[in-house]
Amino acid sequence: MAKKKVEEVKELEEFEELEIAESSPSSSSKKKEKEIKTLEDLPGVGPATAEKLREAGYDSIEAIAVASPLELKEIAGISEGAALKIIQAAREAANIGTFMRADEYMEKRKTIGRISTGSKALDKLLGGGIETQAITEVFGEFGSGKTQLAHTLAVMVQKPPEEGGLGGSVIWIDTENTFRPERIRQIAEARGLDPDETLKNIYVARAFNSNHQMLLVEKAEEIIKEKASTDRPVKLLVVDSLMAHFRSEYVGRGTLAERQQKLAKHLSDLHRLADLYDIAVFVTNQVQAKPDAFFGDPTRPVGGHILAHSATLRIYLRKGKAGKRVARLIDSPHLPEGEAVFRITEKGVED
Repeated sequence: MAKKKVEEVKELEEFEELEIAESSPSSSSKKKEKEIKTLEDLPGVGPATAEKLREAGYDSIEAIAVASPLELKEIAGISEGAALKIIQAAREAANIGTFMRADEYMEKRKTIGRISTGSKALDKLLGGGIETQAITEVFGEFGSGKTQLAHTLAVMVQKPPEEGGLGGSVIWIDTENTFRPERIRQIAEARGLDPDETLKNIYVARAFNSNHQMLLVEKAEEIIKEKASTDRPVKLLVVDSLMAHFRSEYVGRGTLAERQQKLAKHLSDLHRLADLYDIAVFVTNQVQAKPDAFFGDPTRPVGGHILAHSATLRIYLRKGKAGKRVARLIDSPHLPEGEAVFRITEKGVED
């Protein structure tokens, strides 16, 4: 109790100092002139608050800038108004929340990386491959090639940019025990990579329930930060499959609201990682049958509108004739709908 009281007094002193600083014109201008590099440089954030934020995973100015006031209020034990001031200062320092001209934004988009799928036809459909700073969702029936595409991407991303990769590492969250290192070795050998080195650049974790799955995304950020300054930064995060645990744990209409709320938080965390660290997030999804559909394809992806709106690109995979697979681009903010045909061989996905 005594320790808690001391912390509260420290916090109060920090905010009293902030109020005094704001009321003084000269000190206010000095505060603005000071360059914000660490959490402690933010107005109202002292050592105690900074420690709480770092413990919760908010250890960079960018992470604070994209947080919500309610999140910071709960984590740091401060008022919502104080949290807003901290976030506003972080946004200004990180240059987030400001407008830019569309031509400038187009130049910025040229820095987005793309990972080849191994198939030229599929790459063309996707505008050059799976892109970073986005969530790409692939859904389809069992055996349609979702996990095979994920395995291929986990190898292709490790190739240099001139060969369709990004020279990066991979984080793989496995919810259905479908990751196979033997398959990675086979694809790597067939594509001219060292299989042992390829496996060393993939970090795998098995998720046993939806809460564990969400926790692993937080843990993934630690690996991403560790690898950021190395010659193999994380460039691909795979979740195979996204909805398996959510679907089995939340059964019936009564649990739907809670499930969708948790799913929205999970997708928000994935988007944050994709944007902050320039990573391609690739998620696979299951389908459900629609018995009342008399015409057309009776299958549709699970996850509802929350997932439909959150995924940047949605791809539907289905089996074709003679062992071929058909990929249909269902939704994209900048690409037209279309189809591509590919095969699954020892090289993974190819034309």
